[in-house]
Amino acid sequence: MQQFLEGQYDAVVIGAGHAGCEAALALARTGQRTVMLTLNLDSIGFMPCNPSVGGTAKGHLVREIDALGGEMGIVADRCALQYRMLNRGKGAAVQSLRAQTDKNRYHTEMKRVLEHTPNLRILQGEAADILTEEGRVTGVVTSYGGVIACRAVVVATGVYLNARTITGEVVAEAGPNGFARATLLTQALVRLGYSVRRFKTGTPARLDGRTVNTSPLSIQPGEEVYPFSFLTKGVPPVSKQTPCYLTYTNAQTHQVILQNLDRAPLYNGAISSTGPRYCPSIETKVVRFADKERHQLFLEPEGADTTEVYVQGLSTSLPHDLQKQMYRTVEGLEECEIVRYAYAIEYDCIDTLDVLPTLEFKRVEGLYTAGQVNGTSGYEEAAAQGLMAGLNASLKLRGLPPLILRRDEAYIGVLIDDLVTKGTDEPYRMMTSRAEYRLTLRQDNADVRLTKIGRDAGLVDDERYAAFLARMKMREETLVLLNTRAEQQAADALVQAHGFPPLTGGITYEGLLRRGIPLSALEAAFPILQDVPRDVKDSCETEIRYAGYLKSSREQIERAKRMEEKPLPADIDYHAIEGLRLEAREKLDRIRPLNLGQAERISGVSPADIAVLMIYLSIK
Repeated sequence: MQQFLEGQYDAVVIGAGHAGCEAALALARTGQRTVMLTLNLDSIGFMPCNPSVGGTAKGHLVREIDALGGEMGIVADRCALQYRMLNRGKGAAVQSLRAQTDKNRYHTEMKRVLEHTPNLRILQGEAADILTEEGRVTGVVTSYGGVIACRAVVVATGVYLNARTITGEVVAEAGPNGFARATLLTQALVRLGYSVRRFKTGTPARLDGRTVNTSPLSIQPGEEVYPFSFLTKGVPPVSKQTPCYLTYTNAQTHQVILQNLDRAPLYNGAISSTGPRYCPSIETKVVRFADKERHQLFLEPEGADTTEVYVQGLSTSLPHDLQKQMYRTVEGLEECEIVRYAYAIEYDCIDTLDVLPTLEFKRVEGLYTAGQVNGTSGYEEAAAQGLMAGLNASLKLRGLPPLILRRDEAYIGVLIDDLVTKGTDEPYRMMTSRAEYRLTLRQDNADVRLTKIGRDAGLVDDERYAAFLARMKMREETLVLLNTRAEQQAADALVQAHGFPPLTGGITYEGLLRRGIPLSALEAAFPILQDVPRDVKDSCETEIRYAGYLKSSREQIERAKRMEEKPLPADIDYHAIEGLRLEAREKLDRIRPLNLGQAERISGVSPADIAVLMIYLSIK
């Protein structure tokens, strides 16, 4: 094919999903002339699965993306149909924001943002090859022969690489939602030295909402919580939020599945790739948890201008006839009509042990990967990686040091460290349990932790930074106010009303909180904090209530940082270090950790091996 020069740019982002959008914006907003290459402009910011943003641990990621100057939280707020705070009955560390979003509006709004971003060109086309010279990226070639010369590439191909969808006996060579797949880039990645493997995910059917009977179902209304973005001014009242509905599978549902496992691709050998452990298909749930009489399902609106309903929890790859039979066994869905049948999708992805903590490929300078091509699942995990890959590519192009967030700084740091240090043999999902410092990594303080970092990297603009400084001032003023003495008589009455022992003297608002008085009760009893945003109040309340635990956590963080500050030479020969076990030598040589802290987290490296490395460093 005749090649031609498509143009000369600083960077190319391959893919326009959630990772690609954040990567392209991070590059362009920091002054890099960028091309975002996508198979189809209609798939920009597309939500191929659930019509929601956030969730357990994922809400933390969205607020961190926003604090660093990313876009996901802003667009999610503009398109939100409903907000809820998950895990309200648990501690502040694991509470997570989730929003139902208008799927089509999210796509059009993100596309609008990208189209009006300076330094960014959007180009429809397929990436066929990545050009390199002497171990450095020099460009991307499209399937039509166009050469886009550049100095950095971010591969954010999602689930499109050699994708195929499976529904019963029918296999289609296609990407999600019927979009065309990418067939040319995997070969280029293998040639460059990536280890490529095969993962799987899936999605439920979409129903015609007019055929769903919600009258016998439990309603799931929205809540008045705080928004994702620190720039958004509040959320709509509950009366203007769209409800969801709760229903369950039953014995009849399970019988349909169990009697037809010979036609289920997951059990008849049609699918052999690795699927997500924490978001399994209904077939897997019914077989694996045979003792459970029912499984919870949520009926979620796909948008404000459509009747389509998403059935959260009923993902399947059964044939169409069985899907129709199965869905109609569920209460409320007895007469449902399916408008989009469910399917599973297989795709190529890479082994992230080949990737540096900056998300740059170890073997090719200037080549980065982000999102589901890195073996993760979920829009939020993808967007977080996209932002970091794009920002690190920009920093490198500007001749500045990279940005590597530590595990004690952000969930994003935990996510990337897990990927590049431990790797993953299944689609990786962020969870609060993965973060050992989760009490300090709350979603209410994401801006406190990260906005200054985003500012120093050049991504946080003046408007956001001014809003951040104003919030920081408000936060400090709130803490000062809470440390002042409360009116004695009202304080006595409040303490007694909550069943606590009587006060023996004066007490501050902070003292009342430490005794266990809820902040909401404090606000009702005293004329304070009326103009303070919800998340600022929540953050201050948590800092006061958990002061002792937070102090212990900070001490643990300082000890861990001392390990992170002990770098390991890039050219170290682990096979020549006496005292290291064979498994440790192989793992250390494969991953090439940057410091002792990262080495300590590698599976197969023991405390004894770390002691050997410390001795080795001391005598070098």
